[in-house]
Amino acid sequence: MTGRPAPAVLPPSLRVRLGLIAAFAALVVVVLGVLSAGHSEPGRVDRWIIQPTADSVQPPWRYVALATDFLGEPAGAAALVVAAVTGCLLLRRPRAAVLVVAGAGMTVGTATLLKHLVGRTIHGDGNLSYPSGHTAFFTALALVVALLATCRLSLGRTAGTSVVLAAGLVAGVAMGWAQVALGAHYPTDVLGGWCTALAVTPATAWLVDRMADRLVDRMADAGRRELR
Repeated sequence: MTGRPAPAVLPPSLRVRLGLIAAFAALVVVVLGVLSAGHSEPGRVDRWIIQPTADSVQPPWRYVALATDFLGEPAGAAALVVAAVTGCLLLRRPRAAVLVVAGAGMTVGTATLLKHLVGRTIHGDGNLSYPSGHTAFFTALALVVALLATCRLSLGRTAGTSVVLAAGLVAGVAMGWAQVALGAHYPTDVLGGWCTALAVTPATAWLVDRMADRLVDRMADAGRRELR
């Protein structure tokens, strides 16, 4: 079999930088998780930030927060994933489509596992809060889209890293603001969710590339054997 190999979802030029960022983000997640374990009140860092009350965020900003929050709910998240996968397939980037599903799934799964391990709650014992799954999902999806854009535009190391981090920052700030404004999470919850996405998404992208490359190699070997 011949033909050009499929482009990597994690460009080689970004692997080292994003790998270092992912390692640092994972460290932040662990440190915040240890500091937040078993608590049901805002921590010292949370108290440094203005905590909105139920009445402090008024329309129209409350509507903006609710709309943003919906994008992290099951129905809204599913719609975003379907739209992103469809876009990847239309652009003939099946590997990126796999990353959309795998990246979002792994990030949300990791956030859910961490919630049960840390045990931090808000508004009652049943409401696990650290890290924010909404923030983790929205940031992960933005990172995947940014990686696809970086590949499509053939951006270099510095420009590509900047685009990926900027996309993740904008998504994290937007969803994080909505979660804190609605009283659904503490500020450190959304920081933990953002860092969870920064840690998990590049690692998932690397795994997708490795598995896809191995599959391509096996198909090529099978094709050569058939031609003999």
